[in-house]
Amino acid sequence: MAKTTPALFFRQVKQEMSKVTWPSRKEALTGTVMVIVLSSLAAAFFFAVDWIFALVMKTILGLGG
Repeated sequence: MAKTTPALFFRQVKQEMSKVTWPSRKEALTGTVMVIVLSSLAAAFFFAVDWIFALVMKTILGLGG
């Protein structure tokens, strides 16, 4: 395997970074909002499922007040 010098490494990094297609500000904002919304929906779903399971288990085991 060939040795890579630090200078060659940074030249290659610069070359690869020029190939990257960066998202526009609007695309980044839309993606961020979607992640927040979908994460919130998933959290609410799992909270509800957990609450229902806890209620069922308390009822089955007779621990509910």
